[in-house]
Amino acid sequence: MRIFDPHIHMTSRTTDDYEAMYAAGVRAVVEPSFWLGQPRTSPASFRDYFDSLLGWEPFRAAQYGIAHHCTIALNPKEANDPRCTPVLDDLPRYLVKDRVVAVGEIGYDSMTPAEDTALATQLQLAADHGLPALVHTPHRDKLAGLRRTLDAVRESALPADRVLVDHLNETTVAEAKDSGAWLGFSVYPDTKMDEARMAVLLREYGLDRVLVNSAADWGRSDPLKTRRVGDLMLSEGFSDDDVDRVLWRNPVAFYGLSGRLSLDVAPPGTTHQGNSVLRGGE
Repeated sequence: MRIFDPHIHMTSRTTDDYEAMYAAGVRAVVEPSFWLGQPRTSPASFRDYFDSLLGWEPFRAAQYGIAHHCTIALNPKEANDPRCTPVLDDLPRYLVKDRVVAVGEIGYDSMTPAEDTALATQLQLAADHGLPALVHTPHRDKLAGLRRTLDAVRESALPADRVLVDHLNETTVAEAKDSGAWLGFSVYPDTKMDEARMAVLLREYGLDRVLVNSAADWGRSDPLKTRRVGDLMLSEGFSDDDVDRVLWRNPVAFYGLSGRLSLDVAPPGTTHQGNSVLRGGE
């Protein structure tokens, strides 16, 4: 089973997670930029974070045979903080980088006017840079948040078929599918989807444009949830091809819209005195 986790925050995970993910079949990940559990205080902290997503994290992943890409954005939660919003002016310098495969996570958290502005601005940036967009739907008032999201997409220059609407569930999947967007489901303990509910939705709504992710981060989460979904699908009668479509080919197709997806990975050969973490030059 080959697995592409299309939404996972590896910055918050350990090298043990990378090792376990590889053993489970994970060969590629996309790490969306998001908040770090506490408020940032300036655009400079975003720049350091973006640089780590483009350099340090791909290096870590490659040591375990996993191809790492990222998405770049001002996240919806911090779009409400005027200390953070100037980072919007910095985004174009990052959106041209090779390993950036979408603008994201963008969308809504509390559905404020500031979030409206940030979402519209970043949908336009995605269109301007020829990138797809990864959209976070809010954890509260999900259906209202989805509808407001889809309205923003319709008003933008970015076609719906270049948008992945994430964190969907039973209340939002039908309208998201009707919009023509790609459908993202986070399988995450307690607060989002679980494996059994995911299997039910796959039977009801089909496999077309469906992506399943772990959304693993610094909270109680599990980077092997994608594998658990694949195993359950097989046990419930889905075919190997069905699993490969959902867990590999669909994310490859979506992020491939960027023209930047590179799934070949060569583990770094250099160490520092046997340590896999490089510490300077010769």
